[in-house]
Amino acid sequence: MSDLVVIVFDDDKTAFEMRTALIKMQNQYLIELEDAVVVTKDAAGTAQLHQAVNLTAAGAVGGAFWGSLIGMLFLNPLLGAAAGAGAGALSGVLSDIGISDTTIKDVSEAFKPGTSALFILVRKATYDKVLEGLKEFAGKGKVFQTSLAKDTDAELRAALEKVS
Repeated sequence: MSDLVVIVFDDDKTAFEMRTALIKMQNQYLIELEDAVVVTKDAAGTAQLHQAVNLTAAGAVGGAFWGSLIGMLFLNPLLGAAAGAGAGALSGVLSDIGISDTTIKDVSEAFKPGTSALFILVRKATYDKVLEGLKEFAGKGKVFQTSLAKDTDAELRAALEKVS
């Protein structure tokens, strides 16, 4: 079962920086992220989602590959690649993996304009090492919502919300 964590920042850049730090930790096998989405709110209060993976592009690449392969069977790989890329891009646009966009937009309604938030879905983690790696963010963010166990939730809040 995955855990959802939402951290809000008073600026529009820190959420991107923390997502980058978490991705580096994922490459070190300290955390396994299922999804990581940054939400920014402009001065007018309009929320914009910044997905970690562009599903449209990924779908187009996968569709082009499979379309080419099927096209070779019918002696027209270019037509197959074009049709496959179009179908893959369409499926990428229509798919919503990880955290639901609707959930993200609903929760982000509570944020102030000019802020950002990081929504992460954690599959598993070595929390003590992850918290150690997030020390540079101490005092910069506030844990808005979490589905972590009480002890882990308290450790995360203490690590991020303390004033540096």
